[in-house]
Amino acid sequence: MEERYVDVVIIGSGTAGLNAMGQVRRAGMSFVLINGGEPGTTCARVGCMPSKALIQVADDFHTASRSQRHGVAGGETPPLDAPAALEHVRHIRDTLVDRVLANSTDGMSEEVFIQDYARLLEPTLIAVGDQRIRAGAVVIATGSRPLVPDAWRAFGDRILTSDEIFEQEDLPGAVAVIGLGVIGLELGQSLRRLGVTVTGFDQLDTIGGISDPEVLAQAREILGKAFPLHLGQPATIAEAEDGRLRVSAGDAGVVVDKVLCCIGRTPNVEGLGLECLGLPLDRRGLPPFDNRTMRVGDLPVYIAGDVDGERPILHEAGDEGKIAGYNAARQGHTAFRRKTPLAIIFSDPNIIAVGARYGDLDPATTAIGQVRMAPVGRALVMGQTQGLLRIYADRPSGRLLGAEMIGPKGENLAHGICWSIELGLTVGQMLRLPFYHPVMEEALQAALYDAYRQVDAKNPGGLLELEELAD
Repeated sequence: MEERYVDVVIIGSGTAGLNAMGQVRRAGMSFVLINGGEPGTTCARVGCMPSKALIQVADDFHTASRSQRHGVAGGETPPLDAPAALEHVRHIRDTLVDRVLANSTDGMSEEVFIQDYARLLEPTLIAVGDQRIRAGAVVIATGSRPLVPDAWRAFGDRILTSDEIFEQEDLPGAVAVIGLGVIGLELGQSLRRLGVTVTGFDQLDTIGGISDPEVLAQAREILGKAFPLHLGQPATIAEAEDGRLRVSAGDAGVVVDKVLCCIGRTPNVEGLGLECLGLPLDRRGLPPFDNRTMRVGDLPVYIAGDVDGERPILHEAGDEGKIAGYNAARQGHTAFRRKTPLAIIFSDPNIIAVGARYGDLDPATTAIGQVRMAPVGRALVMGQTQGLLRIYADRPSGRLLGAEMIGPKGENLAHGICWSIELGLTVGQMLRLPFYHPVMEEALQAALYDAYRQVDAKNPGGLLELEELAD
């Protein structure tokens, strides 16, 4: 079979693949973009955006149901048209997917954008359909999919994942959420607010990936009021006598209509032929790679995005795609500094993790500043006084290292903290920045004061927070 040659083959047209394509185009190199399965990014189709649409519907309904406490006449819980609400979520989802496609692959020729599954025959020889394509370099950006144990697949469509939840025509009466990470917490709380009976299970003792024990205690208390949480025991599923599903973990058990499985994601590498790379593959089927260059071994092969499982977040997938595309276009190994880690769970209240995590710090050299939400004026007027912010600073230098939090407006606070870490600011330097009143950022200011008392490096002006002008 005749081979054709291009400079770069990109396998996968999600966020990482599209960003890789942008770098290859910018370098003026020829390329082919290959995509198996549905086009459009995971974020737009089944991830960040439809989940946020569902969260918005649930939050609006929840707010309306609590209106009486704010003096709004009526105050009774309004009726919910669940099928219409789910149709609205799908409409938002489809609009966003269409935008992604319109700005990326729509209009690309079939020679450049191939809708089919690819297989590596050699590190730089790809079979796709009836074609063979030889490349100077290859970018693997095939993404990931929800993990469902084989034994659970026997329960058919009663097992839902983030791939199926948004396709439901109506809401089930009762759901067990197994896995209380980002997806499980966000969707579990949303379903509960929409009237579904929800029970949460996780074999870990933590939720939302929280490593700070004080923040975790707050999260378990706050979110445990939304729906029951059963932690520290693996969940099992069995047929119930009434045709529903019985979910059990330790001494806890519940009978539900559906199970929402959120126990993790697995890389899309089956059938990709990674064994031909001649490198050892780990238990997930992935080869070794450098996360600063995205290069696989010493080969002209690069990996990027959710498929590698390192930082399965949209902006990180975009960065990895750019790094992989840049190096693939040059068959090089330029290393790039990765950005400060930033993670946000859009539960109510938000859960955030920024920079260094509590579990990775040395207590002897770390100053911890904290503030509870109850005394924060903005939190009080919003009626959201539950939560805790903990920030971590290097005690000798005062440099901010990280933070974990559960609290209102966490998505906004997380960015300010992350940018400050990225810029290398100290606690004292941050206290010299302006803080308006009343805003949630005053919670950060209070935590900074707490940390400042513990650090060795002080501002010349101390807690005056103002910089003296030269004569």
